Amino acid sequence: MSDNSLLEKLETFYIRFREIGQLITDPEVIQDMNRFVKLNKEYRDLEQIVEAGDELKRAVSSYDEAQEILNTETDKELKEMAEMEIEELEAKIPELESKVKMLLVPADPEDSKNVILEIRAGTGGDEASLFAGDLFRMYTKFCESKRWKIEITNYSEGTSGGYKEIVANITGDGVYGIMKYESGVHRVQRVPATETQGRVHTSAATVAVLPEAEEVDVVLNPADIRKDTYCSSGPGGQSVNTTYSAIRLTHIPTGIVVTCQDEKSQLKNLAKAMTELRSRIYAIEHQKYLDEIATKRKTMVSTGDRSAKIRTYNYPQGRVTDHRINLTLYNLAAVMDGELGEIIEKLQIEENTEKLKESGF
Repeated sequence: MSDNSLLEKLETFYIRFREIGQLITDPEVIQDMNRFVKLNKEYRDLEQIVEAGDELKRAVSSYDEAQEILNTETDKELKEMAEMEIEELEAKIPELESKVKMLLVPADPEDSKNVILEIRAGTGGDEASLFAGDLFRMYTKFCESKRWKIEITNYSEGTSGGYKEIVANITGDGVYGIMKYESGVHRVQRVPATETQGRVHTSAATVAVLPEAEEVDVVLNPADIRKDTYCSSGPGGQSVNTTYSAIRLTHIPTGIVVTCQDEKSQLKNLAKAMTELRSRIYAIEHQKYLDEIATKRKTMVSTGDRSAKIRTYNYPQGRVTDHRINLTLYNLAAVMDGELGEIIEKLQIEENTEKLKESGF
């Protein structure tokens, strides 16, 4: 009934799980904090595989026992009970196998990272800026539902509201693993407030989701960075336009420029700007990784091409369409209020299905 090769593959993970279980109690390992933290993370990851494997093994064992009863017993009632159990397990075991297979597929090492979210107004003038503002509100609501923290680091307001551009840090548990599906062009179809004829216009905004790079990921040479300070603009009290707290960093080798004016403190703005700069440089290498994946499978994660249209929000019909998986939902109001769970879940399922095929399961 069960895939024996899968059970055999599990044994390797059981051995490693027991090995790490002993290592994390070793006083020498405990004193090496970096190694201890890495081993603890690996232990937690393996623990999920072991628990799912145990559940599968129990189900297979129960199936074999029921099959034995069915083949050897003469008692009618016992045979009926065995038949019922076999029927139940024939439906359950494939589900448990799928669960185990998904856990065995190597996770994207970036998935646990925090992210830098960038939204830019595209074609559509003022309406595009308003839509960029709507998207930022949607992501803010989604982050609140996930109990993630979202902090604006830089923004440029549209002339009629919304944003020409807005950049924010999102921190929390497994942020990139969920938010990575949002990179690409988002298109809106609706009647703008300024439209007197009632005609539906199409506007667009670009969303970029970058995994936040840590200091160990990217080592920056101070000689390669030009730092400029200037006065903050926008809301912020008396310090605005009087204190040179805003920071602009230019990475000379790549030409990447980042700014941060979120904090009143120049040091805090500098720290945030450095994080964003590291992340944008890291994203260049990460882009190569995404491109490599794209050559192997039709990945649900945008390859970084900012011209790739991924989703349309149609207000007259109240629908949202994700073009990557041909998914259409008629709950636009809920989606714009941050209810992105259903869309992202379906994208993850599609992506995971492709990963399974690639892994040979």
